[in-house]
Amino acid sequence: MKTVEFKNQVLPHWVAEGHHSQFIFPVAKKVCHGLGLDVGAGKHEWALPGAFPVDPTISKTYDANNLPKNPFGKWDYIFSSHCLEHLPEWMKVLNYWTSNIKPGGTLFLYLPHRDCLYWRPELMPTKKHINSFTPRQMKKVFKELGYTNVFASQRDLSWSFAIFGEKI
Repeated sequence: MKTVEFKNQVLPHWVAEGHHSQFIFPVAKKVCHGLGLDVGAGKHEWALPGAFPVDPTISKTYDANNLPKNPFGKWDYIFSSHCLEHLPEWMKVLNYWTSNIKPGGTLFLYLPHRDCLYWRPELMPTKKHINSFTPRQMKKVFKELGYTNVFASQRDLSWSFAIFGEKI
């Protein structure tokens, strides 16, 4: 098996590659129903199946701070994988995303776990990450944003974690 070694941590090779969302799609598809967005997909083929991909690399029109309008009102869900760690005003972004989700809708995030040294902002070789998160921290944030039924996983084999909740 191919591995990556970084700061004495041996990681599966995919940690240094893209499309981490594929590891959480089976769970996301169980809670993300209706009309929704995949913010930060990177490529059309990397988007959550059934979601409209929102990423400046796909379309210059929309990004994390400028979501498309849903012609039927607010979105049923917003899914985002490995995006928030790149955004300088991530809390402002989460507030904006929340304002675009209908009551009873879902916010679903898949984030790199702080335990992975390769992804820590202060250590990352490519310096692409400016934030790092833990499940405990994000669970508190979700509750502050007004979500209920908040569920957070621990670190998985992709050195990431999922968190999702229902907007009140």
